Amino acid sequence: MRLETLAVHAGAEPDAETGALAPPIHLSTTFRHGPAAERIAGYEYQREGNPTQDRLEAALAALEGGAAALAFASGMAAIAGLLEILPPGARVLLPDDCYSGLRNLATQFLPQRGATVAFVDMADLAAVEAACAPATTLLWLETPSNPLLKLADIAAVARIAHAHGAVLACDNTFATPVLQQPLALGADVVMHSTTKYFGGHSDVLGGALVFARRDALFDAALHRRHLAGAVLAPFSAWLTLRGCRSLAARMALHCANARKLAEFLAAQPAVARVNWPGLATHPGHAVATAQMRDYGAMLSIHLRGGREAALAVAGRLRLFLNATSLGGCESLVEHRGSTEGAHPVSPQDLLRLSVGLEHADDLIADWAQALAAA
Repeated sequence: MRLETLAVHAGAEPDAETGALAPPIHLSTTFRHGPAAERIAGYEYQREGNPTQDRLEAALAALEGGAAALAFASGMAAIAGLLEILPPGARVLLPDDCYSGLRNLATQFLPQRGATVAFVDMADLAAVEAACAPATTLLWLETPSNPLLKLADIAAVARIAHAHGAVLACDNTFATPVLQQPLALGADVVMHSTTKYFGGHSDVLGGALVFARRDALFDAALHRRHLAGAVLAPFSAWLTLRGCRSLAARMALHCANARKLAEFLAAQPAVARVNWPGLATHPGHAVATAQMRDYGAMLSIHLRGGREAALAVAGRLRLFLNATSLGGCESLVEHRGSTEGAHPVSPQDLLRLSVGLEHADDLIADWAQALAAA
Protein backbone atom coordinates (compact mmCIF):
# COMPACT_ATOMS: atom_id res chain seq x y z
CA MET A 1 0.00 0.00 0.00
CA ARG A 2 1.39 3.40 -0.97
CA LEU A 3 1.98 5.97 1.72
CA GLU A 4 -0.75 8.35 0.52
CA THR A 5 -3.31 5.58 0.91
CA LEU A 6 -1.86 4.45 4.21
CA ALA A 7 -2.09 7.98 5.62
CA VAL A 8 -5.84 8.02 4.95
CA HIS A 9 -6.59 4.58 6.37
CA ALA A 10 -4.04 3.85 9.13
CA GLY A 11 -5.72 3.88 12.54
CA ALA A 12 -9.03 4.69 10.83
CA GLU A 13 -11.00 1.47 11.11
CA PRO A 14 -14.75 2.19 11.38
CA ASP A 15 -16.02 2.23 14.94
CA ALA A 16 -17.04 -1.34 15.81
CA GLU A 17 -20.06 -0.29 17.86
CA THR A 18 -21.62 2.36 15.61
CA GLY A 19 -19.97 1.98 12.20
CA ALA A 20 -18.83 5.63 12.35
CA LEU A 21 -16.05 6.40 9.89
CA ALA A 22 -14.66 9.25 11.97
CA PRO A 23 -12.84 7.74 14.96
CA PRO A 24 -14.55 8.30 18.31
CA ILE A 25 -12.83 10.29 21.05
CA HIS A 26 -12.58 8.43 24.34
CA LEU A 27 -12.17 11.11 26.99
CA SER A 28 -12.54 8.88 30.03
CA THR A 29 -9.64 9.02 32.46
CA THR A 30 -10.57 5.71 34.07
CA PHE A 31 -12.01 2.41 32.86
CA ARG A 32 -14.08 -0.22 34.71
CA HIS A 33 -12.14 -3.25 35.86
CA GLY A 34 -12.82 -6.32 37.96
CA PRO A 35 -12.59 -6.65 41.77
CA ALA A 36 -8.96 -7.74 41.53
CA ALA A 37 -8.12 -5.07 38.91
CA GLU A 38 -8.84 -7.44 36.03
CA ARG A 39 -8.86 -5.39 32.84
CA ILE A 40 -12.24 -5.99 31.22
CA ALA A 41 -11.59 -4.15 27.93
CA GLY A 42 -7.81 -3.75 28.02
CA TYR A 43 -7.66 -0.34 29.70
CA GLU A 44 -7.40 0.87 33.28
CA TYR A 45 -6.32 4.54 33.41
CA GLN A 46 -5.78 7.14 30.70
CA ARG A 47 -2.12 7.68 31.60
CA GLU A 48 -1.44 4.01 30.90
CA GLY A 49 -3.23 3.99 27.56
CA ASN A 50 -6.49 4.86 25.90
CA PRO A 51 -8.27 3.89 22.66
CA THR A 52 -7.79 7.23 20.88
CA GLN A 53 -4.07 7.28 21.58
CA ASP A 54 -3.81 3.67 20.41
CA ARG A 55 -5.29 4.62 17.03
CA LEU A 56 -2.79 7.46 16.61
CA GLU A 57 0.17 5.30 17.59
CA ALA A 58 -0.89 2.63 15.11
CA ALA A 59 -1.02 5.26 12.37
CA LEU A 60 2.37 6.77 13.27
CA ALA A 61 4.04 3.36 13.33
CA ALA A 62 2.53 2.43 9.98
CA LEU A 63 3.57 5.69 8.29
CA GLU A 64 7.16 5.43 9.52
CA GLY A 65 7.38 1.70 8.85
CA GLY A 66 8.04 1.02 12.52
CA ALA A 67 7.06 -1.79 14.87
CA ALA A 68 5.53 0.46 17.52
CA ALA A 69 5.03 4.12 18.43
CA LEU A 70 4.56 6.14 21.59
CA ALA A 71 2.67 9.43 21.64
CA PHE A 72 3.76 12.18 24.02
CA ALA A 73 2.42 15.52 25.24
CA SER A 74 4.94 17.46 23.11
CA GLY A 75 7.99 17.01 20.93
CA MET A 76 10.22 17.93 23.88
CA ALA A 77 8.45 15.34 26.03
CA ALA A 78 9.24 12.74 23.36
CA ILE A 79 12.91 13.79 23.27
CA ALA A 80 13.11 13.65 27.07
CA GLY A 81 11.33 10.30 27.02
CA LEU A 82 14.25 8.83 25.08
CA LEU A 83 17.18 10.71 26.61
CA GLU A 84 16.11 10.01 30.17
CA ILE A 85 16.12 6.24 29.80
CA LEU A 86 19.80 6.25 28.84
CA PRO A 87 22.01 4.44 31.37
CA PRO A 88 24.28 6.30 33.81
CA GLY A 89 27.53 7.24 32.12
CA ALA A 90 25.96 7.34 28.67
CA ARG A 91 27.70 9.31 25.93
CA VAL A 92 25.46 11.13 23.49
CA LEU A 93 26.46 12.63 20.14
CA LEU A 94 24.32 15.50 18.88
CA PRO A 95 24.47 17.41 15.57
CA ASP A 96 26.40 20.66 15.64
CA ASP A 97 23.27 22.26 14.17
CA CYS A 98 20.16 21.19 16.05
CA TYR A 99 16.98 22.43 17.67
CA SER A 100 17.86 24.70 20.59
CA GLY A 101 15.44 22.90 22.92
CA LEU A 102 17.33 19.63 22.37
CA ARG A 103 20.68 21.38 22.87
CA ASN A 104 19.54 22.95 26.14
CA LEU A 105 17.92 19.78 27.49
CA ALA A 106 20.99 17.69 26.71
CA THR A 107 23.61 20.10 28.02
CA GLN A 108 21.73 21.26 31.13
CA PHE A 109 20.19 18.02 32.39
CA LEU A 110 22.04 15.00 30.98
CA PRO A 111 25.28 15.84 32.85
CA GLN A 112 23.27 15.78 36.10
CA ARG A 113 22.58 12.12 35.33
CA GLY A 114 26.24 11.34 34.69
CA ALA A 115 25.97 11.49 30.91
CA THR A 116 28.33 13.30 28.57
CA VAL A 117 27.32 15.21 25.47
CA ALA A 118 29.40 15.99 22.39
CA PHE A 119 28.54 17.80 19.18
CA VAL A 120 29.65 16.75 15.71
CA ASP A 121 28.98 17.70 12.11
CA MET A 122 26.83 14.74 11.10
CA ALA A 123 27.41 15.51 7.43
CA ASP A 124 31.12 14.71 7.93
CA LEU A 125 31.24 10.92 8.15
CA ALA A 126 34.92 10.89 9.11
CA ALA A 127 34.14 13.24 12.00
CA VAL A 128 31.23 11.03 13.08
CA GLU A 129 33.47 7.96 13.01
CA ALA A 130 36.12 9.71 15.09
CA ALA A 131 33.55 11.02 17.57
CA CYS A 132 32.30 7.47 18.13
CA ALA A 133 35.75 6.27 19.20
CA PRO A 134 35.00 6.79 22.90
CA ALA A 135 32.21 4.39 23.89
CA THR A 136 29.01 6.02 22.61
CA THR A 137 25.45 5.17 23.61
CA LEU A 138 23.29 7.31 21.33
CA LEU A 139 23.70 9.28 18.11
CA TRP A 140 21.00 11.86 17.41
CA LEU A 141 20.36 13.08 13.88
CA GLU A 142 18.41 16.00 12.51
CA THR A 143 18.22 15.87 8.75
CA PRO A 144 17.39 18.39 7.44
CA SER A 145 18.67 20.20 10.50
CA ASN A 146 17.19 23.15 12.36
CA PRO A 147 17.77 25.91 11.31
CA LEU A 148 20.64 25.55 8.79
CA LEU A 149 19.01 22.72 6.81
CA LYS A 150 22.15 20.58 6.87
CA LEU A 151 21.87 17.03 5.51
CA ALA A 152 23.23 13.81 6.96
CA ASP A 153 23.45 10.46 5.20
CA ILE A 154 21.17 8.42 7.46
CA ALA A 155 22.23 5.01 6.16
CA ALA A 156 25.95 5.81 6.47
CA VAL A 157 25.59 7.23 9.99
CA ALA A 158 23.50 4.19 10.98
CA ARG A 159 26.30 1.88 9.88
CA ILE A 160 28.81 3.85 11.95
CA ALA A 161 26.55 3.95 15.00
CA HIS A 162 25.81 0.24 14.92
CA ALA A 163 29.46 -0.66 14.36
CA HIS A 164 30.17 1.09 17.68
CA GLY A 165 27.19 -0.46 19.46
CA ALA A 166 25.25 2.80 19.59
CA VAL A 167 21.57 3.53 19.00
CA LEU A 168 20.68 5.93 16.19
CA ALA A 169 17.72 8.26 16.71
CA CYS A 170 16.54 10.64 14.01
CA ASP A 171 14.35 13.71 14.31
CA ASN A 172 12.13 13.48 11.22
CA THR A 173 9.94 16.49 12.01
CA PHE A 174 11.04 18.66 9.07
CA ALA A 175 10.70 15.88 6.49
CA THR A 176 7.82 13.74 7.83
CA PRO A 177 7.50 10.13 6.63
CA VAL A 178 6.00 11.48 3.41
CA LEU A 179 9.48 12.68 2.37
CA GLN A 180 11.81 10.24 4.15
CA GLN A 181 11.66 7.18 6.38
CA PRO A 182 14.77 6.94 8.57
CA LEU A 183 13.89 3.51 9.96
CA ALA A 184 14.13 2.04 6.46
CA LEU A 185 17.61 3.56 6.22
CA GLY A 186 18.85 1.99 9.46
CA ALA A 187 17.73 4.32 12.27
CA ASP A 188 16.50 2.66 15.45
CA VAL A 189 14.13 5.39 16.63
CA VAL A 190 12.37 8.29 14.90
CA MET A 191 11.21 11.35 16.81
CA HIS A 192 8.47 13.74 15.71
CA SER A 193 7.11 16.94 17.05
CA THR A 194 3.62 16.08 15.84
CA THR A 195 2.71 19.68 16.66
CA LYS A 196 4.12 20.55 13.26
CA TYR A 197 3.17 18.82 9.99
CA PHE A 198 1.17 15.95 11.49
CA GLY A 199 -1.19 18.35 13.23
CA GLY A 200 -0.85 20.71 10.31
CA HIS A 201 -3.05 23.53 11.56
CA SER A 202 -1.07 25.12 14.43
CA ASP A 203 -3.68 24.03 16.95
CA VAL A 204 -2.49 20.84 18.65
CA LEU A 205 0.65 20.09 20.68
CA GLY A 206 2.20 16.64 20.61
CA GLY A 207 5.23 14.45 20.06
CA ALA A 208 6.05 10.86 19.22
CA LEU A 209 8.75 8.20 19.19
CA VAL A 210 8.53 5.46 16.57
CA PHE A 211 10.67 2.36 17.10
CA ALA A 212 12.10 0.01 14.51
CA ARG A 213 11.63 -2.88 16.94
CA ARG A 214 9.42 -3.53 19.95
CA ASP A 215 12.40 -4.30 22.14
CA ALA A 216 13.93 -3.34 25.49
CA LEU A 217 14.41 0.26 24.35
CA PHE A 218 10.71 0.56 23.53
CA ASP A 219 9.73 -1.09 26.82
CA ALA A 220 11.90 1.33 28.79
CA ALA A 221 10.41 4.37 27.03
CA LEU A 222 6.89 3.03 27.54
CA HIS A 223 7.53 2.44 31.24
CA ARG A 224 9.00 5.90 31.73
CA ARG A 225 6.07 7.57 29.94
CA HIS A 226 3.64 5.69 32.16
CA LEU A 227 5.37 6.74 35.37
CA ALA A 228 6.30 10.31 34.34
CA GLY A 229 2.89 10.96 32.80
CA ALA A 230 3.93 12.80 29.63
CA VAL A 231 1.01 11.34 27.69
CA LEU A 232 -0.97 12.94 24.90
CA ALA A 233 -4.53 13.98 25.76
CA PRO A 234 -7.21 12.07 23.81
CA PHE A 235 -8.54 15.16 22.04
CA SER A 236 -5.00 16.07 20.94
CA ALA A 237 -4.51 12.50 19.74
CA TRP A 238 -7.75 12.74 17.76
CA LEU A 239 -6.75 16.05 16.13
CA THR A 240 -3.33 14.66 15.23
CA LEU A 241 -4.88 11.51 13.78
CA ARG A 242 -7.14 13.72 11.66
CA GLY A 243 -4.05 15.59 10.46
CA CYS A 244 -2.53 12.31 9.28
CA ARG A 245 -5.30 11.94 6.70
CA SER A 246 -4.25 15.03 4.72
CA LEU A 247 -0.51 14.90 5.45
CA ALA A 248 0.61 13.64 2.04
CA ALA A 249 -1.55 16.13 0.15
CA ARG A 250 -0.41 19.04 2.28
CA MET A 251 3.26 18.11 1.98
CA ALA A 252 3.03 18.11 -1.82
CA LEU A 253 1.82 21.72 -1.84
CA HIS A 254 4.19 22.78 0.94
CA CYS A 255 7.13 21.46 -1.08
CA ALA A 256 5.98 22.96 -4.38
CA ASN A 257 5.62 26.39 -2.76
CA ALA A 258 9.01 26.08 -1.07
CA ARG A 259 10.72 25.31 -4.37
CA LYS A 260 9.31 28.40 -6.07
CA LEU A 261 10.13 30.65 -3.14
CA ALA A 262 13.65 29.25 -2.64
CA GLU A 263 14.48 29.78 -6.31
CA PHE A 264 13.18 33.35 -6.12
CA LEU A 265 15.12 34.16 -2.95
CA ALA A 266 18.33 32.65 -4.31
CA ALA A 267 18.28 35.27 -7.09
CA GLN A 268 17.82 38.29 -4.78
CA PRO A 269 20.84 40.58 -4.25
CA ALA A 270 19.91 41.23 -0.62
CA VAL A 271 20.03 37.49 0.18
CA ALA A 272 23.53 36.15 0.82
CA ARG A 273 22.56 32.48 0.93
CA VAL A 274 19.49 30.24 0.83
CA ASN A 275 19.57 27.02 2.85
CA TRP A 276 17.18 24.64 1.08
CA PRO A 277 18.33 21.15 0.04
CA GLY A 278 16.38 21.26 -3.21
CA LEU A 279 18.80 23.81 -4.66
CA ALA A 280 21.62 22.22 -6.66
CA THR A 281 24.03 24.61 -4.90
CA HIS A 282 23.17 23.18 -1.46
CA PRO A 283 26.09 21.08 -0.14
CA GLY A 284 23.69 18.33 0.90
CA HIS A 285 21.68 18.27 -2.31
CA ALA A 286 22.98 14.88 -3.47
CA VAL A 287 22.29 13.26 -0.09
CA ALA A 288 18.80 14.77 0.02
CA THR A 289 18.08 13.55 -3.50
CA ALA A 290 19.16 10.03 -2.57
CA GLN A 291 17.17 9.65 0.66
CA MET A 292 14.22 12.05 0.35
CA ARG A 293 11.19 11.97 -1.97
CA ASP A 294 11.09 15.79 -2.00
CA TYR A 295 13.06 18.51 -0.28
CA GLY A 296 10.64 19.86 2.29
CA ALA A 297 9.07 23.21 3.03
CA MET A 298 11.53 24.51 5.61
CA LEU A 299 14.27 26.85 4.49
CA SER A 300 16.43 29.56 5.97
CA ILE A 301 18.16 32.56 4.45
CA HIS A 302 21.08 34.77 5.37
CA LEU A 303 20.60 38.48 4.76
CA ARG A 304 23.37 40.78 3.64
CA GLY A 305 23.62 43.41 6.33
CA GLY A 306 23.44 41.03 9.29
CA ARG A 307 21.01 41.08 12.19
CA GLU A 308 19.55 44.52 11.56
CA ALA A 309 18.81 43.73 7.93
CA ALA A 310 17.22 40.41 8.89
CA LEU A 311 14.97 42.04 11.49
CA ALA A 312 14.00 44.83 9.12
CA VAL A 313 12.98 42.40 6.38
CA ALA A 314 11.03 40.25 8.85
CA GLY A 315 9.22 43.35 10.02
CA ARG A 316 8.13 44.29 6.49
CA LEU A 317 6.59 40.91 5.65
CA ARG A 318 2.79 40.84 5.53
CA LEU A 319 1.73 37.31 4.63
CA PHE A 320 4.62 35.60 6.41
CA LEU A 321 3.77 35.94 10.09
CA ASN A 322 6.52 36.45 12.67
CA ALA A 323 5.91 33.42 14.87
CA THR A 324 7.67 30.34 16.14
CA SER A 325 6.88 26.72 15.21
CA LEU A 326 6.27 25.41 11.70
CA GLY A 327 4.26 23.06 9.54
CA GLY A 328 0.89 24.84 9.67
CA CYS A 329 -1.21 26.08 6.78
CA GLU A 330 0.06 29.63 7.23
CA SER A 331 3.58 30.73 6.29
CA LEU A 332 5.82 31.77 9.17
CA VAL A 333 9.14 33.58 9.50
CA GLU A 334 11.33 33.61 12.57
CA HIS A 335 14.60 35.24 13.57
CA ARG A 336 15.94 32.22 15.40
CA GLY A 337 18.73 34.13 17.09
CA SER A 338 16.14 36.19 18.94
CA THR A 339 14.19 33.19 20.24
CA GLU A 340 17.02 31.04 21.61
CA GLY A 341 17.42 32.75 24.96
CA ALA A 342 20.51 34.19 26.58
CA HIS A 343 22.99 32.13 24.57
CA PRO A 344 21.80 31.96 20.95
CA VAL A 345 23.68 29.76 18.51
CA SER A 346 21.85 30.55 15.27
CA PRO A 347 23.51 33.11 12.99
CA GLN A 348 22.20 36.61 13.61
CA ASP A 349 21.74 37.23 9.88
CA LEU A 350 19.43 34.20 9.53
CA LEU A 351 15.67 34.03 9.10
CA ARG A 352 13.93 30.64 9.20
CA LEU A 353 10.90 30.16 6.96
CA SER A 354 8.05 27.67 7.21
CA VAL A 355 6.40 27.82 3.79
CA GLY A 356 2.65 27.35 4.02
CA LEU A 357 -0.23 26.55 1.72
CA GLU A 358 -0.97 30.00 0.29
CA HIS A 359 -0.56 30.63 -3.44
CA ALA A 360 3.13 30.68 -4.30
CA ASP A 361 2.81 33.92 -6.29
CA ASP A 362 1.45 35.71 -3.22
CA LEU A 363 4.29 34.41 -1.07
CA ILE A 364 6.87 35.56 -3.61
CA ALA A 365 5.21 38.97 -3.88
CA ASP A 366 5.39 39.34 -0.10
CA TRP A 367 9.12 38.70 -0.11
CA ALA A 368 9.64 40.93 -3.13
CA GLN A 369 8.14 43.93 -1.33
CA ALA A 370 9.96 43.12 1.92
CA LEU A 371 13.33 42.88 0.15
CA ALA A 372 12.78 45.92 -2.04
CA ALA A 373 14.01 48.28 0.68
CA ALA A 374 16.77 45.99 1.91
